[in-house]
Formats: sequence, structure tokens, C-alpha cells
Amino acid sequence: MILRRDLLKALVATSLSPTALNTPSLHAAPEQSSGPQPAWKNWSGNLSASPKQRLAPESREALQEFLASSRGKIRTVGSGHSFSPLVPTDETMLSVVRLQGLLDANASTQQATLAGGTSLKAIGPLLDAQQQALINMPDIDQQSIAGAISTATHGTGRELKCLSAYVTELGLVDARGDFHLCNAEQNRELFHAARAGLGALGVITQVTMQNRSPFNLKREARWWNFEDAIDQADSLSRQHRNFEFYTIPFTQMALSDSLDITEASPQTHSELDGNDGLMDLKLARDYLGWSKRLRELVLSSYMRTLPPESSIDKSYDIYASERNVRFNEMEYHLPRENGLRALREVKQLIERQFPEVFFPIECRFVAADDVWLSPFYQRDTISIAVHRYFEEDYKPLYRAIEPIFQSYGGRPHWGKINTFSSQQFSDNYEKWKSFKAVRKAYDPEGRFLNPYLTSLFAS
Repeated sequence: MILRRDLLKALVATSLSPTALNTPSLHAAPEQSSGPQPAWKNWSGNLSASPKQRLAPESREALQEFLASSRGKIRTVGSGHSFSPLVPTDETMLSVVRLQGLLDANASTQQATLAGGTSLKAIGPLLDAQQQALINMPDIDQQSIAGAISTATHGTGRELKCLSAYVTELGLVDARGDFHLCNAEQNRELFHAARAGLGALGVITQVTMQNRSPFNLKREARWWNFEDAIDQADSLSRQHRNFEFYTIPFTQMALSDSLDITEASPQTHSELDGNDGLMDLKLARDYLGWSKRLRELVLSSYMRTLPPESSIDKSYDIYASERNVRFNEMEYHLPRENGLRALREVKQLIERQFPEVFFPIECRFVAADDVWLSPFYQRDTISIAVHRYFEEDYKPLYRAIEPIFQSYGGRPHWGKINTFSSQQFSDNYEKWKSFKAVRKAYDPEGRFLNPYLTSLFAS
């Protein structure tokens, strides 16, 4: 790995003129404000808030007591990995971080109940000890289970659904402090709404997931020419349990990532570190961004030296990776038949107008579900995610690409940056009015609405 990284640096260095070597980066971090710092920021830093109070009840009973005896607005916060303004409030910010752990496990049904604040990272070992495993997982494991289902967080897999679709029961405390257990038979409408409820109906204190027996996964990563990757993507998504690919702007290259269940034991392995890889792409952008042709030549030459890589481990260790390079993100979920055409247009636009972009564009496959506000509701989907380095202005890029996503019938990820209006959500979600009615019934005074959610649900 180190030798390959040295090769890229050597290629960059030999491509530079003496003038370019002395040219300062045009993408330096903005100056930091010396004024008062907000009490809360999300992971990327694009959202902040200074609430009047911050609470972390140590039990469901303490939470119920607080909600029953208090007034005013409340927003529940998870791990802060969302980029859309679901959390910010100037009143009360409430965390379920102290509601942790496995509450119950049923061996015969392979279901397990988890406290709402339990992180996805913790869930893997907890379930493994009960001879269970999540059916699928996203690629970041820092979210709480309550926060992950509330935004319909997903992984990839043509026949696999988002996390919310595997919820069989959940417990929620409403604005009055009353606890409600809901599932497909009991409090059915609340169940359908709360599985992807944006924290707008109440506080989720427990989640029961449909799981399966533990399994190992074999990961295979392979480099492709972009056109070959596009041609093979649909076929590869059918061949592998989990499949996604990344196209690298200004390279005409793509990286596929496929996962399949294996009976083989975990193997020690050395992979190209994703965080190092991102910073390598940034290095090439900083020093070669003045020439698209040279940048493409250097990067594509480097990528063609990278052999396929494989690894085997427990499912929860393979699915999630550590993200140390921060970013902001826009992700849209498109009808599967439109996804690859939209991807091509987005890539072309970036390469025409935004030479500063270096993050790969991520393309994933997700199966349809029946969750009311899931972006995958009743349609098989291709999800496309476009990232921007956290220190750089993402707004011009996202203003330019969002109309492409919308023109192909895309629905935005609830936790990612978007400009969808209440009317657009209503037009794209058959159960929008049903959700609003349930939300109003359990929170008639709008205690769980902040300004963003008020703009969506108050009318």
C-alpha cells in the first residue's frame, strides 16, 4: 500500500512544473471565526445550534417525566451524521445516547430489541453473542439505531432494503410523555409512520429488528474503465449480494465493491485505506487541477497499477468503514431504470464545471419497501451520492446537480442536503398526507418540529 501511494506522489511530482510546485493551493480552508462557538455541530460542521438546554435522560421513565412536565420545542439528536437541518433548535436538544444496549433477543424468530441510542457499531457484537446479525448495514456505523431508521438509512444490495424496512416493532414516547408500542398489528399507523419518522412524532426509545443468523462476507474491490463499469453495473448487481461502485471524476475510472456470503473464516488482509485514498485524490486535485488532461493521465495511470483486493470478515466488520475525512453530501434515490443515465449526466456536469471536486461519486442499489416516508417506497432504486470536502463550499455544486436528480424522478435522502419543498414531498410520497395526520395526532402542538420540519408539516 505504501509503495502504491509513493507511486502516485511520484507521478504527481514529475508532472509538475517548477511554477506549479510553488503555487499555493486554491482550496485552502476558510478562516475560523474567533467569536462564540455554538453548543452543537454536526459531524461535517455544516449545521450548528445553541439550544437553551441539552438533555440526555438515563431511562425511558426519566424521558417520560420530562416530556409530561415540560413545554416548548424539542429535537432529538443522534450521532450528528445527517447534513439536512433535521436537528437544529434554539430550545431543547435531547439525546438518547444513554439509552443503550440489547433489551431482548428471540432465538426462534431471530428478532432482537435494542435501546434507541445503541450505535450500529455496538449492535454487531451484541447480536453476534445472541447468534444473530443485521440482514444488511450501511457503510458508516456511528449512527444510533433510532436515528438510522428515522432517516431510512440504507446500505446496498439489489434485493436488500433500507434498515427501516426490517423493523418489526418500536417503542415511542409522544409529546405528552405517553409510551406507545407499535407494530404491524398494534398501533399500525404509528408503526408505518415512525419507521422513518424524522423524529417528528416523538422519541424512539426501543427498536425491534428482524435479523438472521451470523455470516461472514467476502469483499472484492476491482478497478474498471468507467464505460465498462456502467455497462456491467446492472449485471454485477444481480450477481452479488451487495454491490456498489464509485466513479472517480477526472479519471474515466471506477471502483466496484462487491460482497458475498462465504463459509470461509476471517482472513487478515491489507487493503488500500479509503481515507488515504481520498487524500491522494485531493493531492492530485490541488497540484494538477489546472490541467484536466494531465490530471486524468496521472490518476488513471496510477489506478491501473492497483490490483483487485479481497478480504473476509464478519458481516458487521466488512460492511462499515471508519470515516476520518469529513465531507458534506447530497444523495438522491432514483427509479432504478433512470439511475445510470442520471449518473452519467452528473459526472459530465462535474467534469465540465467543477474541477475542484475530487470525491468519488457513489452508486448503490436498494430494493423497494412499504415504509411510508422511505425514499424507496414501492420502487426499486439506484442511489447516487455526491460528496464535497467539508472545508469547501458545496452550494454551487449541489445547485447545479440537483435539477438533474429531480428531472429523473429522484427522491432525496432525508439526512442529506436537498431543497425539496413540502409540495415536492407531497407529490412524491403517496402516504404524505397520512403521515401528516399521524404526526398531528401524536404531537398536536408541534413540539417535535424545528423550523425546517415546520416548513414541511405545519400547513
